[in-house]
Amino acid sequence: MNQEQEKITHAQSYLKAYEDIQLLKKDIMRPVRMELETLKPELYLKHHGIEETIVCFGSARVQETPQAEKRVAEAKKALEANPNDKNLKNRLYEAEGLLKLSKYYDEGRKFANLVVEKAGNRFAVVTGGGPGLMEAANRGAFEKGGKSIGFNITLPHEQKPNPYITENLAFLFHYFAIRKLHLVMRSKAFVVFPGGFGTFDELFEVLTLVKTGKKQELPIVLVGKQFWNDVVNIPALASYGVISPEEAEACTIVETAEEAWAEIAKFYNIK
Repeated sequence: MNQEQEKITHAQSYLKAYEDIQLLKKDIMRPVRMELETLKPELYLKHHGIEETIVCFGSARVQETPQAEKRVAEAKKALEANPNDKNLKNRLYEAEGLLKLSKYYDEGRKFANLVVEKAGNRFAVVTGGGPGLMEAANRGAFEKGGKSIGFNITLPHEQKPNPYITENLAFLFHYFAIRKLHLVMRSKAFVVFPGGFGTFDELFEVLTLVKTGKKQELPIVLVGKQFWNDVVNIPALASYGVISPEEAEACTIVETAEEAWAEIAKFYNIK
């Protein structure tokens, strides 16, 4: 091969299209990237025989109680040294709020334990794959030998996958829409622990899909009575007529892992 031929074969245009990363990143290729994000998890999940899932949503910020207590103590100490620092006041405010929710880490872990203990391999446990309450549910399934799936997503602040996901069942998405597709399409129940904007987005997306007939009726269980009664007032929506009284009963609010599992077991007649 002479110099001119080498120059030609090393040019960007000469790359096979599927090997050309610069091409795949162009805006015009977005539909192709979305199709790839749809197909890759589909192939892996089919290979692992995963047909039914229980999806657990919840905050990435909620830690186990000892860690949450440590965070509060550190925030208090920092504020004592700088009592007029607004950022430190906010840090303590957040830490104290998260401490109140830390008990749900144990509930999330316990719930996924129950899924595996009571239903065997019928359901895989699926989360967003990150830390916090997502980790808790993945951990509960993983430690009981169940299938534990994580659908992570690229974010401005990198969110690493938690270590309790079954090998080759951790996925990284760029598009929220495709991630939601995979969260929903095999789901047989949604269990929603306390969370913020992301958790609310996922919850109301699911409610919308169910109530518009895009997704079959299934258990939607909210764990954490005080939290959910404080932050969401679904009966008020019915009182204003923007949803029906029947739609106001779409979610069941419980406090414990056992109560959450009981709702699912009752729906599917699992003894």
